[in-house]
Amino acid sequence: MSKISILGAGTWGCALAILLAGKGHAVTIWTKLEAEAKALNENRKSLKNLPGAQMPDDVMITLDLEDACKDKDLLVMAVASPYIRATSREARPYIREGQIIVNVSKGIEDGTLMTLSEIISEEIPQADIAVLSGPSHAEEVSRGVPTTVVVGAKSSETAHYIQDIFMTDVFRVYTSPDITGIELGGSLKNVIALAAGIVDGLKFGDNTKAALMTRGMAEISRLGMAMGGRIETFAGLSGFGDLFVTCTSRHSRNWTAGHLIGQGKSMEEAIREVGQVVEGINTAKAALALARKYNVEMPIVEQINLVLFEGKTAIDALNDLLNRDRRKEYKSLEWD
Repeated sequence: MSKISILGAGTWGCALAILLAGKGHAVTIWTKLEAEAKALNENRKSLKNLPGAQMPDDVMITLDLEDACKDKDLLVMAVASPYIRATSREARPYIREGQIIVNVSKGIEDGTLMTLSEIISEEIPQADIAVLSGPSHAEEVSRGVPTTVVVGAKSSETAHYIQDIFMTDVFRVYTSPDITGIELGGSLKNVIALAAGIVDGLKFGDNTKAALMTRGMAEISRLGMAMGGRIETFAGLSGFGDLFVTCTSRHSRNWTAGHLIGQGKSMEEAIREVGQVVEGINTAKAALALARKYNVEMPIVEQINLVLFEGKTAIDALNDLLNRDRRKEYKSLEWD
């Protein structure tokens, strides 16, 4: 049995707490919000946003960050991406040298253009930072639905340690050294999922959505490889796997927000109706900035930014994508 703390009491943090407690680990959930801690303690059999799931009685809920961080075998960083830096900075005094922290949140920081693991490493340099990602809706993981993910780490020892911690009969974990690719795949797919939701909101068909997803992955992989990621990663669980599930499921907050925008609602109205952090909106500006920094063509990301922040209509954005100049599918493929 391992002592594990999950920093963040959102749906994903709670789902992983249920999973890990089910393996017999001693699990603590930390939240900064008193109301959230109170709700979790009082409603363990009726969790908000996790229908059909129950929080085990032996999972501890705490507001004390020092208590959550000290003397733990593993820390799971599960706060929403806008709060990663502040939480990491606050936790730093309580983190021992070599402490393994696995980040399960997704996003890119606006302004610095840093991935979340880079932020955590900058704020907690003494820690050993890993990432876990893949097609894994919290709603399904919390109910024991078969799921497969990938963990990325700087060393095989750390990757295999985390693999053993999380692995169950219904939660399969693969390992990889490609932290950069895993994080970029998991973050950028949220932007494409917004576009997929918009396509569905406009009532277009499967052909349109399949094209969007495929060309979206072409954009993700181009940028990812320019930043040091591996093409195999973008074809894998944290690439196409995560893109597929996020673009096609009504569990997806990003798809839902896009769907509302496609139906004519503003970005602000969509965010209010979703009622949770929509990571794709937070990531869209950073994705466009990275595309420009690395001189990578990302037309879908460009159009999503125009829709979200410049008032362009969804149908005009789609028309502009369809009427771009003719070109080959892959520049690297030539006729003999």
